[in-house]
Amino acid sequence: MCAAVVAISLGACSGGSSTSGSSAQGAPAADALSKAKGVTTVSFWHAMNGKNATVLTGLVDAFNKAHTGKIVVKATYAGTYDDAITKYKAAIKSKSTPDVIQIYDIGTRFMIDAKQTVPMQEFIDRDKTDVTDLQPNIAGYYSVDNKLYSMPFNTSMPVLYYNKTLFTKAGLDPTKPPATLEEVRTDAEKLAKVNGGPAAYGFGAAIYGWLLEQFIASAGDDYCDSDNGRKGTATKVEFDQPDAVAVVAWWQKMVKDKLAANTGRDTAAAQTAFKSQQVAMLLESTGQVGGFTQAATDGKFELGVANYPKLKASDSGPIIGGASLWIDGAGHADASKEAAWEFVKYLSEPATQATWHTGTGYFPISKAALQQPADVAWRQQYPQFDVAVQQLQNTPLTTHTQGCLMGVMPQARKASEDGIEAALNGTDAQQAMTKAASGLSSLISTYNASAK
Repeated sequence: MCAAVVAISLGACSGGSSTSGSSAQGAPAADALSKAKGVTTVSFWHAMNGKNATVLTGLVDAFNKAHTGKIVVKATYAGTYDDAITKYKAAIKSKSTPDVIQIYDIGTRFMIDAKQTVPMQEFIDRDKTDVTDLQPNIAGYYSVDNKLYSMPFNTSMPVLYYNKTLFTKAGLDPTKPPATLEEVRTDAEKLAKVNGGPAAYGFGAAIYGWLLEQFIASAGDDYCDSDNGRKGTATKVEFDQPDAVAVVAWWQKMVKDKLAANTGRDTAAAQTAFKSQQVAMLLESTGQVGGFTQAATDGKFELGVANYPKLKASDSGPIIGGASLWIDGAGHADASKEAAWEFVKYLSEPATQATWHTGTGYFPISKAALQQPADVAWRQQYPQFDVAVQQLQNTPLTTHTQGCLMGVMPQARKASEDGIEAALNGTDAQQAMTKAASGLSSLISTYNASAK
């Protein structure tokens, strides 16, 4: 193999490219593992820490116990999502990639272009595996040309968290959260201290590009050209389009009018502002439901969870986030690839996903996981989690809600944050977002040329 990744670019000596790309190697023979002697070790790099890592370790231990004498998975924390993909790029150059790696959603195009992995579809087709249990909106993100490249694992969606206690104090109905940005502003006007409300600010959100991506998708727009990179190579971002700019302009005015807090890019700062009841409404991932539920108990306030607000009432739901699992093929023994497939299948099983869902708050990728007794009981105890499940199921799968497939998507997300930050600090919204979008042109061109 002569693939090499330098900085953000990818150079490969294999000729040609298509929308879906091609893998370095295919799935091995189905009996590859049974023919192997001794114990086959599977190296697994992941980006989970804290409680999520604890739950994941438990799953790995259970798998190893069930495969004693045949397979042992050795899990290694590779750092944050950004750290993990950076480490993986270095591993490609040194030919030391792991057997399985967890990569965040926006790394999908790069992983395909790197041509190091075996698409899950090859294992699925070989074994005639029934994958109808996978949530279609989740599997759809990681599918290109109807081919599933990686197995979804930890999946989240953004929702609107709100403090029901502060809503009541402001004279608002806590059972009727805002559904649109216009309604968010109306409620924020009654909640914010500037108008005599009970909270320092009515609304808050970290300057996080993922949140803007949600509004663009919900509005039925593409984040990048070529149908979000799903029907050809994406050559430009489009987060400077009217709907995106309208969201940024709305946010800018909320901050200017002291209805919204500007906590910067630090998501922890935004979360703290909500937990401490300085902010009455917050846009955040479903992954925070557990933490916010505990904060509400500690702070003696009632937590509300609502659908992600829309720019227009007729808009659809948002897109997913999170990460998926990739099986490496280049330089890996057939037995290792087959053992990796066994591990990935185990992590996608309904019972495993129910354990993952109830232990972390991430969506189960399995529809049947929601019917597991433990999962049903858990959601009865914490109905806030059902809001996200229903939002996911009610969102139609389109090229808009599949998300943008682009090699420099991580850099694009950061560029959009530059634009948002400039706007919140006073720059005209259209000017700020146009400058941020145009600044990516050479980066995208360089990447696309290196991926051919």
